[in-house]
Amino acid sequence: MLSRLDQNIRQYMLVTFNYWNFTITDGALRMLVVLYFYDLGYSTLSIAFLFLFYEIFGVVTNLIGGWLGAHLGLNRTMNIGLGMQIFALLMLAVPAVWLTIPWVMAAQALSGIAKDLNKMSAKSSIKTLVPSNAEGTLYKWIAILTGSKNALKGAGFFLGGVLLTTIGFQYAVLLMAVLLSFVFISSLIFLKADIGKAKNKPKFSQIFSKSPSINILSAARMFLFGARDVWFVVALPVYLGSVFAWPHSYVGGFLALWVIGYGVVQGFAPQITGKNPDGKSAFWWSLALLMVTGAIAYSVQIGWQPEVVIVGGLMLFGGVFAINSSLHSYLIISYARGDGVSLDVGFYYMANAMGRLIGTVLSGWVFQVAGLAACMWVSFAFLALTTIISLWLPKKIEAKLPV
Repeated sequence: MLSRLDQNIRQYMLVTFNYWNFTITDGALRMLVVLYFYDLGYSTLSIAFLFLFYEIFGVVTNLIGGWLGAHLGLNRTMNIGLGMQIFALLMLAVPAVWLTIPWVMAAQALSGIAKDLNKMSAKSSIKTLVPSNAEGTLYKWIAILTGSKNALKGAGFFLGGVLLTTIGFQYAVLLMAVLLSFVFISSLIFLKADIGKAKNKPKFSQIFSKSPSINILSAARMFLFGARDVWFVVALPVYLGSVFAWPHSYVGGFLALWVIGYGVVQGFAPQITGKNPDGKSAFWWSLALLMVTGAIAYSVQIGWQPEVVIVGGLMLFGGVFAINSSLHSYLIISYARGDGVSLDVGFYYMANAMGRLIGTVLSGWVFQVAGLAACMWVSFAFLALTTIISLWLPKKIEAKLPV
């Protein structure tokens, strides 16, 4: 059956399969680290610092990873990412007394490098598998990959909470390392060798984008993801567990449903926004998210129906955020050059990682100092910047070079 499919379709399926499995372990590991170390008595700021290297090295990886992908091929960068994630998981499968902050930060650094190599490789490879000027098809494939990835990341959050409750931290990360090893072996065997390798090898100095469209979109993306992670990464799971007294399985389950719903909406984004959105579309959807966030922040601040606002309001935030994220993911692939696409995508996801880094640190610090309402107001401020920056995005998609 699979042998009768077009080769590009088979490669797309394999890239997606790799990305799915990696994403489940990434989501589960994040939930395991947050809940396990909070149980050990770590403050929210200390937990945020456990992710510091994860995000810092994500910034560096996206910047350099695009250059590596253009030189080595996206198959190699994807496989390197899978291998590093397995090693990071094994680093955490040690006795609890070894899990010092420096050790966990080092493991998280490897995981951050692995995650962004894998994501950059998966997103960039689609550009090489879709015919040039097939914008509707490109948007649809990007939406499916991104939406399914986030739905599975949500499943990973739930899996992390369940595994922590049932088999404990060490056995959980060991089990994930074993499962990911099988994915790694299949990728080595079946993934095509020359995906994404640039015909004209770019110089290292070309890692910084010279395209105004990509620079503007990258700045908007940075503040968009900072706006999410400032409340999502540390503040929300700790708030649900400490203020609402939810058990680990409930916390993991809620965050799982949030990300799964977010992923489902991303998958349907082309039906919601139309098949050929542009910078104007990005502005209006960013403005809608800004208004939703302001309403949530005010309601949390005055203490009006906190469980209803936080559960229902953040679900609404997730839906509108999903459309914004999917729009951005399409626009970067559309703006990117055909030859050496990973350079442009890598630069863009460097900005994405920078936003996550800023949001993660602020999530722990702002929550510890001023609470969840303050985190939501910081999110509002970031989204205001995203909306303003989006005014400068091109109103029509630029012409692409042939793939």
